[in-house]
Amino acid sequence: MGVTKAWRGGWLGVGVCLAAWPLPCPAQTTDFDSVAAAASQARSQGDMNSAFQLYTKGVALNPGWGEGWWALGTMQYGADHYAEARDALSHLVELTPDATAALALRGLCEFETGQYQESLQDLQRGIALGAANQPRNAQIVLYHEALDLTRLGRFEEAIGKYIPFVKQTPVNPDLEMAVGLAGLRMPLLPKDVDSAQAELITMVGHAGILVMQGDAAGSRQAFQAVFSRYPTTPNIHYFYGYLLFALHLDDAIPQFQQEVLIAPQSGFAHAMLAWVMESEGDYAGALPDAEKAAADDPSLALGQLVDARALLEKGNVAAAMPHLQTVLNQEPENLEAHLALAKAYAKLGREDDARQERAVCMKIADEGAAPHANP
Repeated sequence: MGVTKAWRGGWLGVGVCLAAWPLPCPAQTTDFDSVAAAASQARSQGDMNSAFQLYTKGVALNPGWGEGWWALGTMQYGADHYAEARDALSHLVELTPDATAALALRGLCEFETGQYQESLQDLQRGIALGAANQPRNAQIVLYHEALDLTRLGRFEEAIGKYIPFVKQTPVNPDLEMAVGLAGLRMPLLPKDVDSAQAELITMVGHAGILVMQGDAAGSRQAFQAVFSRYPTTPNIHYFYGYLLFALHLDDAIPQFQQEVLIAPQSGFAHAMLAWVMESEGDYAGALPDAEKAAADDPSLALGQLVDARALLEKGNVAAAMPHLQTVLNQEPENLEAHLALAKAYAKLGREDDARQERAVCMKIADEGAAPHANP
């Protein structure tokens, strides 16, 4: 998408090409204040090579100099030296754990060095502290957050991140590719896509973006084109159904049903079918799909949750409890799981435990925590 370097026009404001290092330091003084002043002057005059040497000397003299670590991190990032930039920014974060810009920029560096879990943690922490409050910065951090989520296999979360993004950002082939990868549940980055798969991924991404943008007719036509060209490819119907779920529930159900015909072992498609039926109060009808989802993919929290809910409504509390525990082990603040657990305790006559769980539910709801297993 070419947005990584767009950061240079945001917080960084640098677009430099540093010469090969090391270079002789232009200042021969060992006085920290003099070095710091000379470093600032060199940078303001655009002499980045001298500035780099001076800032390096400054942090050696005074390791607690946050301004120096920030300058080194931004200059290293601007020169595509991501590992070195990450390390400089880590010094700053150690000094100031809530340094919003440093956390977000370190997350971008970690993305470039392939540390996707660390990148996601830093980006999300930076976002929570306000890193995405400015529109120019929001594009870069939110886009890379979604890329990290896709690369880590957290596809539904990635899709959710793209929905507001595609409504505000001009769509280009890289963005279509990124959305397509999340929709097809492929833990890849756009730069890693094989040319043989590029057409499929781009078509799916384009169709998905049309749904996200509210173009019902255009998205329907685009998805039909994908179905015609790739009639047996897994996850396309699931993606379409997932996008339709919050908009037109009746239109989503046939997509999930078609998905399980194409991919009978698709735990997430069975889980979504069960969730839809449970949402309509048909727990008995949901049970077969719920059980299949839980059995085919034991790691899928949503599958465990829908199975637990169906079993509870059937009165089989003992069978439901292990499923709820599995969900809460993965997602301790899953509101739906805690609600189901409170219900289970009440059915067992464990009123104190039920009361405690209801208090947990109220706390989670007040804090606005997202129940990740919930679509």
